Amino acid sequence: MIKRRLFKTLQGHLEQKEISLIVGPRQAGKTTLMLMLKEVLERRGAKTLFLSLDFERDQPFFKSQTDLINKILLEIGREKGFVFIDEIQRKENAGLFLKGLFDLNLPYKLVVSGSGSIELKEKIQESIVGRKRIFELGTISFEEFADFKTDYRYGENLADYFAIERNQREQLLDEYLKFGGYPRVVIEPRLNEKIRIIDDIYRSYLERDVSYLLRVNKTEAFSALIRMLASQIGRLVNYSELSSTLGVALQTVKKYLWYAEKTFVVEKVTPYFRNVRKEITKSPVYYFNDLGLRNYALGLFGNLIAGAETGFVFQNLVLNILKEKLMFTPGELHFWRTKDKAEVDFVIILGREVIPVEVKFRHLETIKIGRSFRNFIARYRPQRAYVINLTLERSTQLEETMVHFIPFYRLILASFPFTP
Repeated sequence: MIKRRLFKTLQGHLEQKEISLIVGPRQAGKTTLMLMLKEVLERRGAKTLFLSLDFERDQPFFKSQTDLINKILLEIGREKGFVFIDEIQRKENAGLFLKGLFDLNLPYKLVVSGSGSIELKEKIQESIVGRKRIFELGTISFEEFADFKTDYRYGENLADYFAIERNQREQLLDEYLKFGGYPRVVIEPRLNEKIRIIDDIYRSYLERDVSYLLRVNKTEAFSALIRMLASQIGRLVNYSELSSTLGVALQTVKKYLWYAEKTFVVEKVTPYFRNVRKEITKSPVYYFNDLGLRNYALGLFGNLIAGAETGFVFQNLVLNILKEKLMFTPGELHFWRTKDKAEVDFVIILGREVIPVEVKFRHLETIKIGRSFRNFIARYRPQRAYVINLTLERSTQLEETMVHFIPFYRLILASFPFTP
């Protein structure tokens, strides 16, 4: 069993009245997490009920709120209890359905999950504003992956393990960059089975989320769009170019990109700018929430090409780490480009503080600050800046800015770089 960092946070929310809404990509482990919470509650003597709209036998209980309440009364009674509802996106008007249940002030705590369909991400949230807390569960993070692969021997000392065991660290990083973090993929040791599993996940996503739930007729065009995004992670996206290459309307391209984002396949990052004449202001870049799915879309699953290709995938990994660090903060994540092609990979906004972050897929031995990074620092004069790399851990002063070189594994386990 792979231990998830979100479990303790969810456990702490069980005594809150508001709905615990778990969202995330298909097959990321939401159902497993709910069943673990259910087991913990039952060991405490609490009454629970687990229902899933994926199960045909459970679907009649969701025809009306009365039908569901009658089922809960039968299983739990009128005393306090915990009701788990899985795959809620399959329920028509799910937001209004949950809102009605919550407003009845019943003695039941609702824990609800679903893969990130548009219905779940938009309409449900709008309907239950003030009645829910959202918990996003992605695929296995590199930290969770490394803990699992080292049999949870190191705990808080995982960064020290990485610092000492360089060969093992690089093997784990290589495996994660190639295969990503879907739980079934991580657990499966055989390559041919890993390929079969990721193929099943991708086809299921296209057939169940994209075709059925989102009613996309041209799944071939949608799949081709995903491949195009996979081939240019971290690079500026030109909507007109995508439209011309795919042979679909510009608005359709933008709609498909929105779908891909709302179903947790890709992450859109927008530019940071203050000077509209000299800096890029509109074109976004896209990254993938799971590296394995990105590689599979390009036919590189388990066979990632070394060099620049791996560098961009490593950059994607750092994006995912930064996003996780900023999850419970008011921070924003952007990138920076100028029209004369100076660039900084990521720019973090924390209140009034601007923090540039550069990513280097290299074993740096000495401090070296590139021209683009220097330009950004000279222009915006940040208090601190970061260069995420494979090995170098050192700091230097550049004018008024403290530039920290940090190995990626220190970044994973540290909260300090992005605390105001």
